[in-house]
Amino acid sequence: MTDYYFTENPNVEHDEKHWHYTLLGHELNFVSDNGVFSKNTVDFGTRTLLEALPLDVPQSSILDVGCGYGPMGIALAKQFPEARVEMTDVNKRALALAERNAEANGVAARTRVYHSDAYEAVAKTDFATVVSNPPVRAGKTVVNAIITGAKEHLTKGGQLIIVLQKKQGAPSAKKLMAETFGNVTVLKKNKGYYILRSEHE
Repeated sequence: MTDYYFTENPNVEHDEKHWHYTLLGHELNFVSDNGVFSKNTVDFGTRTLLEALPLDVPQSSILDVGCGYGPMGIALAKQFPEARVEMTDVNKRALALAERNAEANGVAARTRVYHSDAYEAVAKTDFATVVSNPPVRAGKTVVNAIITGAKEHLTKGGQLIIVLQKKQGAPSAKKLMAETFGNVTVLKKNKGYYILRSEHE
Protein backbone atom coordinates (compact mmCIF):
# COMPACT_ATOMS: atom_id res chain seq x y z
CA MET A 1 0.00 0.00 0.00
CA THR A 2 3.04 2.31 0.15
CA ASP A 3 2.39 3.57 -3.39
CA TYR A 4 -1.13 4.79 -2.58
CA TYR A 5 -1.83 8.52 -2.73
CA PHE A 6 -3.25 8.52 0.81
CA THR A 7 -0.03 7.26 2.39
CA GLU A 8 2.59 9.55 3.89
CA ASN A 9 5.45 8.70 1.52
CA PRO A 10 4.28 6.96 -1.69
CA ASN A 11 6.95 4.50 -2.82
CA VAL A 12 6.91 5.30 -6.54
CA GLU A 13 9.36 6.90 -8.95
CA HIS A 14 8.96 10.62 -9.66
CA ASP A 15 7.44 11.60 -13.00
CA GLU A 16 6.46 15.25 -12.80
CA LYS A 17 3.80 16.71 -15.09
CA HIS A 18 3.29 20.44 -15.77
CA TRP A 19 -0.05 21.65 -17.09
CA HIS A 20 -2.73 24.37 -16.96
CA TYR A 21 -6.35 24.19 -15.88
CA THR A 22 -9.10 26.81 -15.49
CA LEU A 23 -11.02 26.67 -12.20
CA LEU A 24 -13.62 29.24 -11.11
CA GLY A 25 -12.60 31.31 -14.11
CA HIS A 26 -8.91 31.43 -13.14
CA GLU A 27 -6.27 29.86 -15.38
CA LEU A 28 -3.99 28.01 -13.01
CA ASN A 29 -0.60 26.32 -13.44
CA PHE A 30 0.01 22.96 -11.81
CA VAL A 31 2.85 20.53 -11.31
CA SER A 32 1.88 16.99 -10.29
CA ASP A 33 3.71 13.69 -9.91
CA ASN A 34 3.34 9.96 -9.45
CA GLY A 35 1.94 9.00 -6.05
CA VAL A 36 -0.65 11.78 -5.87
CA PHE A 37 -4.37 11.69 -6.62
CA SER A 38 -5.45 12.52 -10.18
CA LYS A 39 -1.98 13.50 -11.38
CA ASN A 40 -2.93 14.17 -15.02
CA THR A 41 -5.80 16.60 -14.59
CA VAL A 42 -8.10 18.11 -11.98
CA ASP A 43 -10.50 15.32 -11.06
CA PHE A 44 -14.21 15.52 -11.82
CA GLY A 45 -15.23 15.53 -8.14
CA THR A 46 -13.12 18.59 -7.33
CA ARG A 47 -14.41 20.42 -10.40
CA THR A 48 -18.01 19.58 -9.53
CA LEU A 49 -17.60 20.78 -5.93
CA LEU A 50 -16.14 24.10 -7.05
CA GLU A 51 -18.91 24.59 -9.60
CA ALA A 52 -21.53 23.96 -6.92
CA LEU A 53 -20.18 26.50 -4.41
CA PRO A 54 -22.91 28.88 -3.20
CA LEU A 55 -22.37 32.54 -4.06
CA ASP A 56 -22.61 33.39 -0.36
CA VAL A 57 -19.99 30.83 0.73
CA PRO A 58 -18.47 31.91 4.07
CA GLN A 59 -14.95 32.78 2.99
CA SER A 60 -12.92 34.55 5.68
CA SER A 61 -10.96 31.36 6.38
CA ILE A 62 -11.08 28.10 4.44
CA LEU A 63 -9.66 24.65 5.19
CA ASP A 64 -9.11 22.08 2.44
CA VAL A 65 -8.77 18.64 4.05
CA GLY A 66 -6.98 16.13 1.83
CA CYS A 67 -5.75 18.82 -0.55
CA GLY A 68 -3.50 16.67 -2.74
CA TYR A 69 -1.36 18.91 -4.96
CA GLY A 70 -3.71 21.79 -4.15
CA PRO A 71 -6.20 22.49 -6.97
CA MET A 72 -9.20 23.16 -4.75
CA GLY A 73 -7.49 25.24 -2.08
CA ILE A 74 -5.57 27.26 -4.68
CA ALA A 75 -8.70 27.92 -6.77
CA LEU A 76 -10.51 29.13 -3.64
CA ALA A 77 -7.59 31.37 -2.69
CA LYS A 78 -7.71 32.92 -6.18
CA GLN A 79 -11.48 33.33 -6.06
CA PHE A 80 -11.58 34.85 -2.56
CA PRO A 81 -8.57 37.20 -2.26
CA GLU A 82 -9.54 38.23 1.28
CA ALA A 83 -9.59 34.63 2.53
CA ARG A 84 -6.89 32.78 4.43
CA VAL A 85 -6.69 29.21 3.09
CA GLU A 86 -5.15 26.23 4.88
CA MET A 87 -4.48 22.97 3.03
CA THR A 88 -3.70 19.64 4.68
CA ASP A 89 -2.87 16.13 3.55
CA VAL A 90 -1.10 13.02 4.85
CA ASN A 91 0.87 12.65 1.62
CA LYS A 92 4.16 14.57 1.94
CA ARG A 93 4.84 14.44 -1.80
CA ALA A 94 1.44 16.01 -2.48
CA LEU A 95 2.08 18.71 0.14
CA ALA A 96 5.40 19.67 -1.47
CA LEU A 97 3.60 20.00 -4.80
CA ALA A 98 0.80 22.04 -3.21
CA GLU A 99 3.37 24.49 -1.84
CA ARG A 100 4.99 24.84 -5.27
CA ASN A 101 1.59 25.29 -6.93
CA ALA A 102 0.51 27.93 -4.41
CA GLU A 103 3.71 29.83 -5.18
CA ALA A 104 3.31 29.44 -8.94
CA ASN A 105 -0.24 30.78 -8.81
CA GLY A 106 0.54 33.76 -6.61
CA VAL A 107 -1.35 32.71 -3.48
CA ALA A 108 1.49 31.45 -1.25
CA ALA A 109 1.27 34.48 1.04
CA ARG A 110 -2.38 33.69 1.86
CA THR A 111 -2.14 29.94 2.13
CA ARG A 112 -0.64 27.50 4.60
CA VAL A 113 0.15 23.94 3.53
CA TYR A 114 0.92 21.36 6.21
CA HIS A 115 0.89 17.69 7.14
CA SER A 116 -2.17 16.44 9.01
CA ASP A 117 -4.09 13.17 9.28
CA ALA A 118 -7.62 14.55 9.03
CA TYR A 119 -7.67 17.28 11.74
CA GLU A 120 -4.81 15.94 13.85
CA ALA A 121 -2.55 18.98 13.30
CA VAL A 122 -5.30 21.56 12.68
CA ALA A 123 -5.21 24.05 15.55
CA LYS A 124 -7.71 26.61 14.26
CA THR A 125 -11.30 26.05 15.42
CA ASP A 126 -13.14 28.89 13.69
CA PHE A 127 -12.94 28.22 9.96
CA ALA A 128 -15.74 29.73 7.89
CA THR A 129 -15.65 26.85 5.40
CA VAL A 130 -14.18 23.35 5.36
CA VAL A 131 -14.03 21.63 1.97
CA SER A 132 -12.94 18.10 1.17
CA ASN A 133 -12.74 15.61 -1.65
CA PRO A 134 -12.10 12.77 0.81
CA PRO A 135 -9.70 9.90 0.02
CA VAL A 136 -12.36 7.19 -0.27
CA ARG A 137 -9.75 4.51 -0.98
CA ALA A 138 -8.35 5.15 2.50
CA GLY A 139 -11.57 3.68 3.89
CA LYS A 140 -14.85 4.73 5.45
CA THR A 141 -13.26 5.43 8.85
CA VAL A 142 -11.10 8.18 7.32
CA VAL A 143 -14.01 9.69 5.38
CA ASN A 144 -16.21 9.66 8.48
CA ALA A 145 -13.47 11.32 10.56
CA ILE A 146 -13.27 14.16 8.02
CA ILE A 147 -17.04 14.67 8.29
CA THR A 148 -17.45 14.46 12.06
CA GLY A 149 -14.22 16.30 12.90
CA ALA A 150 -15.21 19.33 10.83
CA LYS A 151 -17.75 20.53 13.36
CA GLU A 152 -15.24 21.40 16.07
CA HIS A 153 -13.13 23.33 13.54
CA LEU A 154 -15.96 25.48 12.18
CA THR A 155 -17.22 28.77 13.54
CA LYS A 156 -20.96 29.15 14.17
CA GLY A 157 -22.57 29.60 10.78
CA GLY A 158 -19.59 27.94 9.10
CA GLN A 159 -20.07 25.11 6.64
CA LEU A 160 -18.66 21.79 5.54
CA ILE A 161 -18.85 20.99 1.82
CA ILE A 162 -17.71 17.61 0.53
CA VAL A 163 -17.90 15.60 -2.67
CA LEU A 164 -18.51 11.85 -2.81
CA GLN A 165 -19.75 9.42 -5.41
CA LYS A 166 -23.01 7.61 -4.72
CA LYS A 167 -21.28 4.24 -5.21
CA GLN A 168 -18.53 5.27 -2.78
CA GLY A 169 -20.78 6.17 0.12
CA ALA A 170 -22.51 9.49 -0.57
CA PRO A 171 -25.85 8.34 0.92
CA SER A 172 -24.26 7.15 4.19
CA ALA A 173 -22.12 10.32 4.33
CA LYS A 174 -25.26 12.40 3.90
CA LYS A 175 -26.85 10.58 6.82
CA LEU A 176 -23.75 11.08 8.99
CA MET A 177 -23.64 14.80 8.17
CA ALA A 178 -27.29 15.14 9.16
CA GLU A 179 -26.59 13.35 12.45
CA THR A 180 -23.46 15.42 13.15
CA PHE A 181 -24.73 18.87 12.20
CA GLY A 182 -28.52 18.49 12.41
CA ASN A 183 -28.79 19.47 8.73
CA VAL A 184 -27.54 18.51 5.29
CA THR A 185 -28.24 19.81 1.79
CA VAL A 186 -27.43 18.27 -1.58
CA LEU A 187 -25.99 21.22 -3.51
CA LYS A 188 -25.56 19.27 -6.73
CA LYS A 189 -25.66 15.81 -8.28
CA ASN A 190 -23.68 15.11 -11.43
CA LYS A 191 -22.80 11.73 -12.95
CA GLY A 192 -23.13 9.96 -9.61
CA TYR A 193 -21.22 12.61 -7.65
CA TYR A 194 -22.97 14.30 -4.74
CA ILE A 195 -21.95 17.70 -3.39
CA LEU A 196 -23.10 17.76 0.26
CA ARG A 197 -23.24 20.76 2.57
CA SER A 198 -23.85 21.05 6.32
CA GLU A 199 -23.88 24.20 8.44
CA HIS A 200 -22.60 24.48 12.00
CA GLU A 201 -25.66 26.07 13.58
